[in-house]
Amino acid sequence: MAEPQPATIHEGAADPHAPTSTAEDRKAAAALSSLDAQDDESSGKKEVDTKALGEAMKTLSVQKKNAEQKKDVKVDPKDVSLLAHELELTKQKATELLRENEGDAVKALRAFITASS
Repeated sequence: MAEPQPATIHEGAADPHAPTSTAEDRKAAAALSSLDAQDDESSGKKEVDTKALGEAMKTLSVQKKNAEQKKDVKVDPKDVSLLAHELELTKQKATELLRENEGDAVKALRAFITASS
């Protein structure tokens, strides 16, 4: 038979406020409890993030307009074939590279080589 236990101890019940054994355990416990805490500062941070997101979206739309302007460049199919063969690119990537470099095959080759280095 089992030995009698004091009335304050219940079998299978864990002490939720048991002292932690190491400093690392205390740090981990503090970090976990801080995750649950709701701070008023987080709402201010959210506003700042929203402003930063708005600025980033404006920058993206400006870059998109610049990309649309570059699409009007006509490229020679022979140049596309040359770049695709020599640089081992798909024809679509070769066309994009030529458009970025005003349809000039030499500029496109130099840009590709300097970007790769």
